[in-house]
Amino acid sequence: MPRTSYPKDRFDDLPSAHGRVGAHRAENPRMRGWVVALWAALATIVLIAAGIFGVLVVSGRVVLTPTPTPTPTPTPVVTPIVDTTFTVGILNATPETGLATRLKETVVAAGWGPNAVNASGAGSTDFPTTTVYYFAPGDQAAALGLAGIIGGAKVEQSDVYQPAGNPDAKVLTIVIGLDRTANPPAATPAPTG
Repeated sequence: MPRTSYPKDRFDDLPSAHGRVGAHRAENPRMRGWVVALWAALATIVLIAAGIFGVLVVSGRVVLTPTPTPTPTPTPVVTPIVDTTFTVGILNATPETGLATRLKETVVAAGWGPNAVNASGAGSTDFPTTTVYYFAPGDQAAALGLAGIIGGAKVEQSDVYQPAGNPDAKVLTIVIGLDRTANPPAATPAPTG
């Protein structure tokens, strides 16, 4: 291509500049590389920490709002009473004979009529702990009172000894355990092995 010459104008008198003219200068590529790597590493750490925290919150290991500690409800204290309107059944669940009869005498001496207390043998002879059973929750105070009269016993609610077909009957049942025998069985040693 032939070279054409242009007429001289005012821009031809400007001094020539060193380097590029009209081009944007780029940053030093060495410095830019480590800044990008630093920002990438920082972003990676932030994302990993946010992910771990999110998993802990979702799994319930970290709680953002503390749960209030429940206030314990006080257990009502039942005061033992001696209520001789209950019928008392005494079952001897031990191999020793005569325990039910002796316990009947103790209960009768406390105010029960002889016909309101029935003493007999139980179907087993290895009951561990003497227990007074009652049926309705409101009968617990009377069961505790009877347990105190006989010299202490466990007290449990159960419907096993309630007369069939008569849920309103006021019945307390004492099951005499091996703890009331003259020679209570020795505790069996745990097997070693």
